[in-house]
Amino acid sequence: MSTHTSGRCTLVGAGPGDPELLTLKAVRAIASATVLLVDDLVNDAVLAHASPTARIVHVGKRGGCKSTPQAFIDKLMITAVQEGEHVVRLKGGDPFIFGRGGEEVEHLRAAGIEVEVVNGITSGLAGMSSLGAPLTHREHAHGVVFVTGHAKPGDTGTDWVQLAHTAHQAKLTLVIYMGVSSLAHICQGLLSGLPAHTPVAVVQNASLPTQRQALTTLEGLVATVQNEDLHSPSIIVVGDVVQGARAWQPQDLDAAQRQA
Repeated sequence: MSTHTSGRCTLVGAGPGDPELLTLKAVRAIASATVLLVDDLVNDAVLAHASPTARIVHVGKRGGCKSTPQAFIDKLMITAVQEGEHVVRLKGGDPFIFGRGGEEVEHLRAAGIEVEVVNGITSGLAGMSSLGAPLTHREHAHGVVFVTGHAKPGDTGTDWVQLAHTAHQAKLTLVIYMGVSSLAHICQGLLSGLPAHTPVAVVQNASLPTQRQALTTLEGLVATVQNEDLHSPSIIVVGDVVQGARAWQPQDLDAAQRQA
């Protein structure tokens, strides 16, 4: 049993991978933690900010890989807080953007535990920034939609046809997380409402030295991902803002438009 008199929990976003993209608030939270529950996508270099006496528990959750059950993670957090620990739940990106942060907050509150949330830079933003392109632009995109390509068991998932029509009509950028494994299905739906020549960027391992990326069009997306051998974790950005990428060649878009 810990000698601490009162426990607490902080959900911390570790950002997309580059440890220099941590916020100052995140660094302070990590340094003050007595227990850290760490996701797979958190760069090990981030843990350099942890106290030497902190207990570090890796609780990975990755699609297609062996994962720590969410119920176990919830119980571990609650038990540690009740024992007086300062628990930091360290997540890749931002806890509230596809990080199950909302579910964990609900479980903690149900146990009478209030939670502090420290935001982190999400990979969808970092990936596009690394290409020198925005997610919104007054001429090209009036808004941005963050959407998952991975549906939980029993869920029908995103209506890609409807989303494509909405994005086309409202001039929205689509940022798709966890979409590589379902790419053919996603593309089929998006092509029902978006032009085949719509620019697309795929960024793997955003912000890390191992980052790889490809620029293509919607009709060439599946072939490009296969040819470039891109894998998870990758973000897929669909929309005219991709034309702002440093490596984007205007003739690529012109050729795609002529073929469409």
